[in-house]
Amino acid sequence: MIKREQIEEILKNIKHPTLGNDLVTLKMVAGIGIEGNKVSISLVSPGKKDPFSSSLKKVVEKAVKSIDSNLDVKINMKIAGEPDELPVLPGVKNTLAIASGKGGVGKSTVAVNLAVALAKQGYRTGLIDADIFGPSIPKMMDAEEFKPYAVERNGHKMIVPAEKYGVKFLSIGLFVSSDNAVVWRGPMASRALGQMLTEVDWGELDFMLFDLPPGTSDIHLTLVQQVSLTGALIVSTPQEIALADAIRGISMFNDKNVNVPVLGLVENMAWFTPLELPENRYYIFGKNGCDKVARQFNIPVLAEIPIVQGIREGGDKGEPVALSELPTTEAFNELAINVIKQVEMHNKSKIHTGYKSAK
Repeated sequence: MIKREQIEEILKNIKHPTLGNDLVTLKMVAGIGIEGNKVSISLVSPGKKDPFSSSLKKVVEKAVKSIDSNLDVKINMKIAGEPDELPVLPGVKNTLAIASGKGGVGKSTVAVNLAVALAKQGYRTGLIDADIFGPSIPKMMDAEEFKPYAVERNGHKMIVPAEKYGVKFLSIGLFVSSDNAVVWRGPMASRALGQMLTEVDWGELDFMLFDLPPGTSDIHLTLVQQVSLTGALIVSTPQEIALADAIRGISMFNDKNVNVPVLGLVENMAWFTPLELPENRYYIFGKNGCDKVARQFNIPVLAEIPIVQGIREGGDKGEPVALSELPTTEAFNELAINVIKQVEMHNKSKIHTGYKSAK
């Protein structure tokens, strides 16, 4: 594991092109963070018009990676005298991306019910609707009438998230009329997500879940750049076309430039069981499709969620089925238990000082 002293030694050998001294002597190093193979370095630029800020960041990144090419190095540069940037989710222990390769597989349904199931088990849980262009969390949480407001926290205006069923949550859908389409370019959507990460009073949470848009987009890249994700869950139906897209989603998170562990698959719409024939299962979209992908990537299937009328009705009414004690609730309870296990295993295996439990 890389040590802080190694990085400091590297920085002592990098001189500013015009100021004639190294970055440490010039007190340009504001902070060094190390977590596993992730290294974050905060530099302070001596002036607003320093033409070497960009090149210095590249030089520092290259120098630190010379220690170990597998390091994920992030360099932040701020201008001396400017206020510090707000921290990203400072009180959150574990961050999970809920993703899917394609739309229509029930990703938001899984995200909402998983959040509620975790809260029922006593975990402080948050949920960010990062599907900026198709927000569905307000309806699924029966919160379409909630209007976000701001409070003063340590000299900053902070948004207070909605809270229901033991889950704190926020969505761009709470800021715009449900009748209006969100027509934004990529950078605007990324900024909106950035605000939900830094300008919201989330407090202390054990889990923060991100309901991501389908496929891959600027939102995915913004999230992995700004948040050191604990892991990702991939939601898919068992049918071949959905699984092909799920594989692309897994490959995105496994990419060396993204490097987010996929903790497992969630097979949604796994089978249909008629209410009057509870022992019967009809595999409408195919059988055990996610098992094949799980074996291919050596990851577990965390839960199989059946097609049940109550799940759909709960989403439409804003009463997630995970709140109930029905047999269908067991699938989401099982998902929550398995997610907790995977997070615990991941946190134990991470090479960093101090083991971080899920709770």
